[in-house]
Amino acid sequence: MAIRLITSRLSHSSSSSLASLFQGRNSRVAATAALRYTTAAQDPIKPSVNVEYTKLFINGQFVDSASGKTFPTLDPRTGEVIAHVAEGDVEDINRAVVAARNAFDEGPWPKMSAYERSKILFRIADLIEKHNDEIATLETWDSGKLYQQVATIEIPMIVRLLRYYAGWADKIHGMTVPADGPYHVQTLHEPIGVVGQIIPWNFPLLMFAWKIGPALACGNTVVLKTAEQTPLSALYVSKLLQEAGLPEGVLNVISGFGPTAGAALSSHMDVDKLAFTGSTDTGKTIMSLAANSNLKPVTLELGGKSPFIVCEDADVDQAVESAHFALFFNQGQCCCAGSRTYVHESIYDEFVEKAKARALKRTVGDPFESSNEQGPQISSEQFEKVLKYIRSGIESGATLETGGDRLGTQGYYIKPTVFSNVKDDMLIATDEIFGPVQSILKFKDHDEVIRRANATKYGLAAGVFTKNIDTANTFMRALRVGTIWINCFDIFDAAIPFGGYKMSGQGREKGEYSLKQYLQVKAVVTSLKNPAWL
Repeated sequence: MAIRLITSRLSHSSSSSLASLFQGRNSRVAATAALRYTTAAQDPIKPSVNVEYTKLFINGQFVDSASGKTFPTLDPRTGEVIAHVAEGDVEDINRAVVAARNAFDEGPWPKMSAYERSKILFRIADLIEKHNDEIATLETWDSGKLYQQVATIEIPMIVRLLRYYAGWADKIHGMTVPADGPYHVQTLHEPIGVVGQIIPWNFPLLMFAWKIGPALACGNTVVLKTAEQTPLSALYVSKLLQEAGLPEGVLNVISGFGPTAGAALSSHMDVDKLAFTGSTDTGKTIMSLAANSNLKPVTLELGGKSPFIVCEDADVDQAVESAHFALFFNQGQCCCAGSRTYVHESIYDEFVEKAKARALKRTVGDPFESSNEQGPQISSEQFEKVLKYIRSGIESGATLETGGDRLGTQGYYIKPTVFSNVKDDMLIATDEIFGPVQSILKFKDHDEVIRRANATKYGLAAGVFTKNIDTANTFMRALRVGTIWINCFDIFDAAIPFGGYKMSGQGREKGEYSLKQYLQVKAVVTSLKNPAWL
């Protein structure tokens, strides 16, 4: 997931995005083109950090799970165990919700001034920035994502986002509303209460920040469940919360599994609101659990099958590089990945050849090696799922231009894969693969590609490449998605809202829009006697 931002690690007058970070590697990549899918080393690089925090974080303390159970978290580079982490279950969710409820009803957090809350959020951001390298190492080790990506882009993005919401904390207020008759009417924007949050494995700490930033800025308390594949970074950051002065019980972090801890959180009668990022199918389950318990409101950021549309007037070389990035970034494990690449028939053959050549230049290997562009998939389950979709593409008649198999014999590495002659009804064009598989489809005219791009249950994002402003304006209004990037892709900012249409979710993350998800609006009407004016 890319972001254009200013960070302390870059010049304060410059702007950086992941797209430019990886495009800057083209010269190094070209040098290794003859080697094709190169791997950095036979033996994985040993991470320079110890795993210290593996317990649940409840009421300001690290504690064992009530059952005493643990589960292994694995290194995607090898499939070997990194550490055993406490396995939270129903009883642990109950303990965390009690802590969060007491912190909200009796504790200082919602009662302290918004300015005091903002100072604590600023301190959390400062501490994450201070411990950048340790956090980035844990994140890479646990998830397989590139170390350079985490250390130079994702963590600065987290810091920026927390500071953004720290700035919002004392700017949340209601309104005075004119009404017919002798009444003074005002609205209060109040914290909603105890918030349950469930985050995914593809951007573990980034999604942690997207969730807790607006929730805490509004004065809520939180019970957050990590993805079982990637618990380590959130548990590490939990210890920084204490150092920053966050009161006990305000933020509780539970590592555990969806059917147990996740279901318990979603159906808990004392949780006032839920926020979830993950698959559409799991989102449906969470909505059902929320509805069948206390009808708690739910924010969902779900799956996608985003179209990347290359018009006849596009700069082909730029479009090839951007389409490559839009799909292969983060091993293809992005909800908004440009996974349906629609190319106008007049430039289709040229685009396919150049997309194939770019994929062949992509360096795959140990994510701790700075020369690599792609690490392993997150798990054996996801690895097998991607390979299954690749086989489906071949069997359904798409042309396999390159890739199509695992890379090496250790870990969950997959060769960058490109299909051409893809049809709309093939599974590789309809399903969210969540892997390094690019599907390139051909179109004749704009009306046709708009219709085909919209013919999906998803509506998260889209990319459009064109030099014509009228064409861009047509697409930006016609495509039924939550975000459209014109002549770019994966550009994020703390202030830009993110979310989907249709089965890609409901509600918005980031920006001012996300604050509304964590507030109640109360109307207060006071009778006036002999008012001087109305």
